[in-house]
Amino acid sequence: QVQLVESGGGLVQAGESLRLSCAASGSIFAINAMGWYRQAPGKRRELVAQITSGGVPNYADSVKGRFTISRDNAKNTVYLQMNSLKPEDTAVYYCNCNTFTGGRNYWGQGTQVTVSS
Repeated sequence: QVQLVESGGGLVQAGESLRLSCAASGSIFAINAMGWYRQAPGKRRELVAQITSGGVPNYADSVKGRFTISRDNAKNTVYLQMNSLKPEDTAVYYCNCNTFTGGRNYWGQGTQVTVSS
């Protein structure tokens, strides 16, 4: 079992920045990729960014050039630096990880990000 705890959400104005953090605990040796998803009201949950155990990132087209995902394996933590935020970035952001064996997915409880225009 892996537990994920997010922090760092909040209310900001368009153009401002936020940094999300997600700390993993439990069976951390089993973790492969870590990432962030988001879900806006009335919409499906979508991938925002993901980073492999080796540090290779992948981004949704909508956030490329504005968001940066990073990972500190020593702290078992993944970060999402969000710059130049837009109102359409407003959503609940969920931390996710999957495991090397079995490809099990784990989710955090979610953190609200609200961007006002």
